[in-house]
Amino acid sequence: MSAGRGLALAPFAVRSFRYQWASDLLVSLSFEMETLVLGWYVLVETNSVIVLGIFGSLQYLGSLLAPLTGVLGDRIGSRRMLLSMRAVCALLALLILVLATTGLLSPMVVLAIALVTGLLRPTEYVMRLALVGEIIAPDALLGAMGLSRINIDVARIAGALTGAALFASFGLSLCYVFIAVFYALGVACTFGIAPPHRVGGKAGEVASGGRERQAPVVRAPGWQELKAGMAQVWNIPSVLAIMWLAFLVNLTAFPVTVGLLPYVAKEIYGIDQVGLGHIVSAFSFGSLAGAVLMSFWGARLHANRAMMATTVLWYLGLLAFALVETKGAGIGLLFLIGLFQSIAMITSLTALLNDTGEEFRARIMGVRMLAVYGLPVGLAGAGYLISVAGFVPTTLAYVAIGLVVTLYIGVRWRRQLWH
Repeated sequence: MSAGRGLALAPFAVRSFRYQWASDLLVSLSFEMETLVLGWYVLVETNSVIVLGIFGSLQYLGSLLAPLTGVLGDRIGSRRMLLSMRAVCALLALLILVLATTGLLSPMVVLAIALVTGLLRPTEYVMRLALVGEIIAPDALLGAMGLSRINIDVARIAGALTGAALFASFGLSLCYVFIAVFYALGVACTFGIAPPHRVGGKAGEVASGGRERQAPVVRAPGWQELKAGMAQVWNIPSVLAIMWLAFLVNLTAFPVTVGLLPYVAKEIYGIDQVGLGHIVSAFSFGSLAGAVLMSFWGARLHANRAMMATTVLWYLGLLAFALVETKGAGIGLLFLIGLFQSIAMITSLTALLNDTGEEFRARIMGVRMLAVYGLPVGLAGAGYLISVAGFVPTTLAYVAIGLVVTLYIGVRWRRQLWH
């Protein structure tokens, strides 16, 4: 085994990480299947892209609360938070299964449940990252984060293909049997993660990545901790620039490939659920390719420059995607868009960590989650604009705004980002 491959797989030597990786994969698979299946259901039942945009935007409402719930996770434990949120998601999936089986499911019920899950999902992602930081030693953390990113991309691919195939072949009810089972297995694997006070209980576990329990420290009130993190964001120019760029891509780039692909599949390409699974998985394959490339060759790149360059390429890919009208061309472009998106996101997170003091990293990463709040705004706006002007003009407008503001950020903070 090569040194690079051995470093990448080192986190699997920690028992708790193996359980977390499996649980994250199962829950991510449920998330992806659920989003695709319910998005198609809402679009077919309402025949409204506005309602589809609202459904997509509800998935990310919890991003506004993620910094505060991150502080809560520090206090009661990331593992406990993760268990409780995943248990709620499993119960909600079971509720949808019962309603679909009895014929009582409706778009309004789906939107109401999406509101609840949307409050949980962003925090669930923050807790994943925090828990990895608790059970993996710093020298193996890079490999663990890479494996976690690959985990998400694999779940997107498998979730899109599996969810679409099951939905098209057997309908919503049987599809939700699989979703509920995956959630339940994910909760069961989360129980296998050792609580922080047990991790490192053996000397060998500590050497391979676990961390010993430290004496409790007296913390300032959570709001003061969050305020201090926000002050750091504002006072470090490069961090501020990265935050603005993160908000921009969530507002104008992600809506096209996150929430509107069911509309593109049905109204532009004229394809069914299976075809939707194909185009969604193409984007995820591109994202996976970007994560793998960064795992092997990312150290050779200048993070800030790569972030700016791939963000521009990301928008240019969306420009081309808006102008094609065939499934084959769309699949090729979505692969490239996913590739550029993945590299842009990984390099932006790397740059953010490099430019942030160690004592503020957790808080600033929590503040960064606020940037995701641009996504529901962008999705809702896109849904309305498409109903008025159409998909192509709306996407071109989003791309134009994104490119102009990206170039402005690059010029405004050129010393910190480029040099």
